[in-house]
Amino acid sequence: MPEPTHQKPMLEVRDLHAHYGESHVLHGVSFQVEQGQVVTLLGRNGAGKTTTMRSIMGVVTKRSGSVISSGQELINMPRHQIPRLGIGYVPEERGIFSSLSVNENLLLPPVVKPGGMTIAQIHDLFPNLKGRGSTQGTRLSGGEQQMLAIARILRTGANLILLDEPTEGLAPALIQQIGTAIVALKKLGFTILLVEQNFRFASTIADCHYVMEEGRIIDRIPNAELHQNMDKLHGYLGV
Repeated sequence: MPEPTHQKPMLEVRDLHAHYGESHVLHGVSFQVEQGQVVTLLGRNGAGKTTTMRSIMGVVTKRSGSVISSGQELINMPRHQIPRLGIGYVPEERGIFSSLSVNENLLLPPVVKPGGMTIAQIHDLFPNLKGRGSTQGTRLSGGEQQMLAIARILRTGANLILLDEPTEGLAPALIQQIGTAIVALKKLGFTILLVEQNFRFASTIADCHYVMEEGRIIDRIPNAELHQNMDKLHGYLGV
């Protein structure tokens, strides 16, 4: 794990509560992500991982507590302003438009901050996308669609990336490619919050893991201490 810094965290979530209608889904979630870290939210289905990400982005509007990024409080910020802080969200469903080509999908989101990746840099990161610009977006394989969804956010200038289940349903070779790309992004200084069920994959890329259960954070495990906590993790995740 990186040495602790005296800088403010890139993302700080404190006592976050969220509701869907009358259903209370998040119960005081607190965690932080330091600049340049890859941090995972682990947990079984229904633990609240995706709701946490959606609450950070303002997609879940009935929420309370504190979410601070770039020194700014997000809880009462209009949803459309949150990406302008350089926060990019790649949902599990990816959101590739079937009516648009790969390049049109890639160029669709507006640039929100300087420093976004160029098309050439994106092709270096995801070689599978090179030469596929005129292909219909949904004709890509599932793994290639995931690459496109991530690439689309990287072009906008976002430097805090929220990835929801990027390896779900992918073949091992494509999972490895996604992992290689995340490691490369970390080396470039990106900060990544990752929702994963595949903790073996997460262990190859992350600095730290927060375990969620029933809308709460129940444990924090630094990646360096993962091996000695495997029995406990198996119990949490039911694997």
